[in-house]
Amino acid sequence: MVRFSVIISLLLLAGVGYSEDSGARLLASKNILNQWLVEGKDLTVAYNIYNVGSSAALNVELKDDTFPAADFQAVSGKFVVSWDRIAPGSNMSHTLIVRPLTSGFFNFTSATITYTPQEGLQPQVGFTSAPGEGGIMALRDFDRKFSPHYMDWGAFAIMTLPSIGIPFMLWYRSKSRYESISDKKSKKH
Repeated sequence: MVRFSVIISLLLLAGVGYSEDSGARLLASKNILNQWLVEGKDLTVAYNIYNVGSSAALNVELKDDTFPAADFQAVSGKFVVSWDRIAPGSNMSHTLIVRPLTSGFFNFTSATITYTPQEGLQPQVGFTSAPGEGGIMALRDFDRKFSPHYMDWGAFAIMTLPSIGIPFMLWYRSKSRYESISDKKSKKH
C-alpha cells in the first residue's frame, strides 16, 4: 500500500512538473448508475467529461454506439452529443436512459469522444472509461426476488389458520369449562 501511494505521488509530481502547453486534455468517464439491471426497466448511463488541459476543448462530440437497437430502447437522452467548447478546468455531463429489451450478460464498453485541443490542430479521438460486463436480470427473476409477495403471504396465512385456530378454539373451550366449574364452586362456598 505504501509503494502504491509513493508511485501515485511521483506520477502526480511528474504531471505537475510537465508545463508544456499541450492545449485541452479531456478525461471522460462512463458509469452505469443502476444497482440492478433489469429487463424492461430503465437503465441510467452517466457520462462526465473533464477538461484538465490549459485551453478550451473545441468541437467536442461524445458518441456511444455500444447499445444495439435490437437489445436496448432509447428512453431519454442522445447517443451522440456535442458541445462547441469546454473551458479549461471545467466539466460537462450527459445522462442517457435506455431500456434493456433482453436479459443476459452485456459488455458495457467505452464511448468515443472527439475534440480539437487547440485552434488549428487536428481533432483528437479518445475513449471514456468502460464500466465492464453487467448482468441484465430477467423481469420475472427480479419480481421473484424483490416483490412483496402478497399472494404468497396470503396463501401462507390461510394455510396456517387451521393449525393455529383449531388449538386456540380447543383451549378456549376448555378454559371456559374450567372457569364455569370454578365459578360454580366459588358460589357454593
